[in-house]
Order: sequence, then C-alpha cells, then structure tokens
Amino acid sequence: MLTVLYIALIVAVNYGFSVVPLIPLPTGDMFPPMSLVVGFIFVARDYAQREIGHWVIAAMLFAGVISYFMASPAIALASVSAFLVSELADWAVYTWTKKPFRDRVLISSAVGTPLDSIVFLVLIGHFSIIAVLAMTASKMIGALAVWYALSKRNVA
Repeated sequence: MLTVLYIALIVAVNYGFSVVPLIPLPTGDMFPPMSLVVGFIFVARDYAQREIGHWVIAAMLFAGVISYFMASPAIALASVSAFLVSELADWAVYTWTKKPFRDRVLISSAVGTPLDSIVFLVLIGHFSIIAVLAMTASKMIGALAVWYALSKRNVA
C-alpha cells in the first residue's frame, strides 16, 4: 500500500510541476511551488523500501513512465532524471546506513533533496544557487516533519 502511495505521489507532483506556474523570487530566480511536496516523496520512498525492498527503484521508474504521459514530457523527463539521481543516492544512504529508521529518513533525504533540486533545475533551465537552496529547504520540511514525529513516538 505504501508503494502505491509512493508511485501516486511521484505522478501527482510531476503533473503539478506541469500545471502550477513557477513563482519569481526577489533575486530574479524562479521557484517551483510543487517542490514543497517533493520532500514527502523522499520519505514515502523510505517507507516503500521497507515494504518492497530494492524493488522500490522499479516502482520509481514505473511512476516516471506514467508521469511522462500525464505531465508535460519536458517536465516529466527532468523530474524523472532528477528522481533517478536523487532517489538512487537516497536509496543507497537508506540501505547502507545502519542508523535507526527515523535517522535514515532524515540522512537519506538530506543527501537526496539537494541532488534532486540541482538536476531538476538544470534540466528545466532555471538553475541558480538561490533556487537550489530554496527548493532543498522546502523539501527537507517533509523529512524533518516525519523525523520529528517518529522521534516523538520514540520509533527507532
């Protein structure tokens, strides 16, 4: 069930990137508001991996194929490329880190979210340090919220 949620979140966010306009930052850079939701996808990936193991990469690729047909092909390709790079890094950190689950969620997101931001922004032609920082910070909100909730519930 968590894997289905993971796939659905990827498709929904990719569709959102196609229809929700970028917001100009005071610096002249552009910020995609859908990036506020992406942080939860990194966390959902960690839960999906607990559910289906290394098949989580196939689930991500499946979501990318669906996204290609539901979203703008250019956005879908940029998003899938960014997810592929960042999710593989996130997967590697999550898989090989022997920390408690709540810490692996936070560490793997901290590695994956900046990579996702950089690759996505480069591919859509809106790369800037300010935009990368803004997107990374917004994505980490999801990971921090889950980490905090798991810490409060004392989940290892």
